[in-house]
Amino acid sequence: MPATSPAHHQRRRRRTNRLLVTAAGLVAAGALAAAALPGSASADETKGAPAHSGRYQDVQLLSFNDLHGNLEPPAGSAGRVTELQHDGTTKTIDAGGVEYLATHLRQAREGNRYSVTAAGGDMVGASPLLSGLFHDEPTIEALNQLDLDVTAVGNHEFDEGAAELARLQHGGCHPTEGCYTDEEFGGADFPYLAANVLDDRTGKPVLDPYWVWKKNGVKVGFIGVTLEATPDIVSTEGVKGLSFKDEVETIDKYAKVLQRKGVKSIVALIHEGGFPASSAYNYDCDAPGAGDGISGPIAQIAENVSPQVDALVTGHTHNAYVCTVPDPAGKPRMVTSAASFGRLYTDTTLTYDRATGDIARTAVKSANHVVTRDVPKAPDMTALIDKWNTLAAPIGNRPIGYITGDVNRDGTESPLGDLIADAQLEYARKLDAETDLALMNPGGIRAPLTYAAKAGEGDGVVTYAEGFTVQPFANTVNLQDFTGAQLVQILKEQVSGANAAAPKILQISSGLTYTLDLTKTGADRVVTDSIRLNGSAIDPAATYRVAANSFLAGGGDGFPTLGQGGNDLVGEDDLTALEQYLTANSSADNPLAPPKADRITVVD
Repeated sequence: MPATSPAHHQRRRRRTNRLLVTAAGLVAAGALAAAALPGSASADETKGAPAHSGRYQDVQLLSFNDLHGNLEPPAGSAGRVTELQHDGTTKTIDAGGVEYLATHLRQAREGNRYSVTAAGGDMVGASPLLSGLFHDEPTIEALNQLDLDVTAVGNHEFDEGAAELARLQHGGCHPTEGCYTDEEFGGADFPYLAANVLDDRTGKPVLDPYWVWKKNGVKVGFIGVTLEATPDIVSTEGVKGLSFKDEVETIDKYAKVLQRKGVKSIVALIHEGGFPASSAYNYDCDAPGAGDGISGPIAQIAENVSPQVDALVTGHTHNAYVCTVPDPAGKPRMVTSAASFGRLYTDTTLTYDRATGDIARTAVKSANHVVTRDVPKAPDMTALIDKWNTLAAPIGNRPIGYITGDVNRDGTESPLGDLIADAQLEYARKLDAETDLALMNPGGIRAPLTYAAKAGEGDGVVTYAEGFTVQPFANTVNLQDFTGAQLVQILKEQVSGANAAAPKILQISSGLTYTLDLTKTGADRVVTDSIRLNGSAIDPAATYRVAANSFLAGGGDGFPTLGQGGNDLVGEDDLTALEQYLTANSSADNPLAPPKADRITVVD
C-alpha cells in the first residue's frame, strides 16, 4: 500500500503553521446591535498594521453545514434557494457546487487576516455517487482544499460507524475496498469534534471535544456536538458501542474547560437545528411580530447553553437562518444555519476584545450568502471532481430507467415517495408474493429525479448515479409480519410519540390510502376509520406482510412498532429495488410518468 504523498504532508504542515492549532486529544442578515466599539478595527483596517493594533480585533467566522458530499451542483429543488425581494415577492436562485463554494469562500476571505472556517456537521453521509461510491473520501479531500478549519460531527458521520469516522479523520485506505487511487487516503486536515459522543468502553469522547484557533494572541475555542437523538435516526450498527449525551450539558462542561485554559471566546458547533418562519434565506429572523425567531430543538438549546458561549453554528434541519436568541443571562446571542448542500455560507463577524479575551457581543453581526454559480469555478475543485468522476463514470453513467418529467420529493406525500414505495413493494413480492404493502421514510429520499440531462445522458434518462443520489444509504429491503392493529399504530406514530411535534409522514405503496387530518392533534391526526388497503378496512386481528428498509425495520425515525415485526426476511439493498422497478416499468419509447401522489388525503 503506497505511503501518503509528500505533498500531502507539506499541505498539513502549512495548515498547522497557519492556524497555530491546539487540539484537545443564520436566513437573513442579523446584528446584535449597531453599537460602535472604541478603537475597533476590521481586518481590512489592520492590514499592514502591527499585530496588536487596537483593543478590538474583528474575527471573520465563515460557516456552512450539511454538505452531504454534494461536490457537484445539486439537482432540481435541492440546488436552489429562495430569496425574498424588497416588494415582498420571492425568486429562486440556482446555488451550490464546491467549485463555486470554494470561489465564494476564497473571495470572502480576501482582506480578512483573521478568518476561520467552521462547519456544523453532516459533511458526509447520504452523499451522491461521486462521493458515496468512494466512502466520502472525495468530500474530505474537497474540504481539505476548501481550507475548512474545524467541524462538528453530525448524525450522518456515523452512518458507517465510529471506526469509519476515525478513518475519515486520520486516513488510511478502506478496510475492505482498499485504496481507490495510487495514493493512500490521507484523512481530514481539520479536526472533527465529538464532545457528546462517548465510547461506552472508555467513557471518553470518540474524537476531540474541542479545538482552539489562535492568531497573534487572539484565541477562539470551538466545541462540537451532534444531536443527542442520533441513535434514533442512524442505523443500530452505526452507533453500536456509543453513547450520545445531552447537548447543553456537554457544551457547558467544555466551556468551563476552555475558560480554565484561558480561552474565553467560544463558539459551539451544534448539529441540531430549528425552523424559521420563512423558507427565504434572507428572511429577517429578528423582525418583530408573530413570525420572528426560530422554533424547534435549537431554540431550547440556545436558551440554555452557558452565556460563556458567544455564538452557535447549527445544522441538521437543512434550514437557513441568522437569528439572535437570548442566552440564560438574557444577553442576545447569534444562532446561524446555512441550509444544506453547499448552497449558502454564513459570514459572521466576532469582535474580539484583547483586554478581556472575550467576544464583545454588542458588535457581533452575521449574514447568509448564496453560493451562486455566476462566479468562476475553482480550478482545483474542477480537477478533483474530474478525477473522481473518471473513476465513477463506468458505474454511474449506466441508464437504469426513463421518466416523462421531474419526479419530485416535495410535499406531505411526494411523487418520488410513491415511486420508491411501489418499487419496494414490487421487489418484495419477488421474495414473497404475499407482501401487502411497503413503507418508505421521507428522510431516506435525498434528492429528486430530474428530467433534464445532467451529464450528457439525454433528457428523461435516469442513470445509476442519479438513483444512488436518491437512495444512498445501502439499506436492505426487509419484510415483516404485523397485525392490523400494529399497522394502524405504525401510521399513528407518524404524528405521535417522538414525531408529535415534527411529523414524519411515511411514503406508501399503491393500494394503501387514508386521511391525515391536520386540524386535530397527536395520533388522532391519522383518521383510523379512513385507513384502507385495496379498498378494504384494516382488520386489527389479521396479519399483514410489510416491506420497509432496514432502518425503518429497526424502529428508526421514531417508529418503535416497526421494530416489533415478526417472520423477518431480508432482501437486497433498496437501490437495487428502485433500479429493477425503473428498468422493468420504463423504456426510452415508454417512459414512466410521475405518480400522482394522491394516496393520502390531507385535511388542513
